[in-house]
Amino acid sequence: MHTLLKSAFDWASRSRRKLATGSVGCLAIVMAWHVIFGANGLVVYQQKRHEYHQLQQQIQSLQQQTQDLGQQIKALRTDPQSIEKEAREHLRYARPGELVYTLPGKPAVAPVRK
Repeated sequence: MHTLLKSAFDWASRSRRKLATGSVGCLAIVMAWHVIFGANGLVVYQQKRHEYHQLQQQIQSLQQQTQDLGQQIKALRTDPQSIEKEAREHLRYARPGELVYTLPGKPAVAPVRK
């Protein structure tokens, strides 16, 4: 048993550079794996970046909608033509002597029973 341990120790001392190089190589591979696929790795970073750009586009769209609605509100408060247009379109108002024709909407499709 003693000779076996001595030969293992001799082999380790002769091969320590190879062992150290292999250990450093394995450590580099593990670290590279973590950098790419880890919890805060490049894959997650790309997903978060894509999500960020989508949210920025959504914010811009909502800001544009808010601005458009603000202009519409301002027009409805101050512009008589806008008020008349809304009253005619949504409330079906008409001036005296005018007739308003409305076309029926699409009929609701009843579900087919078997």
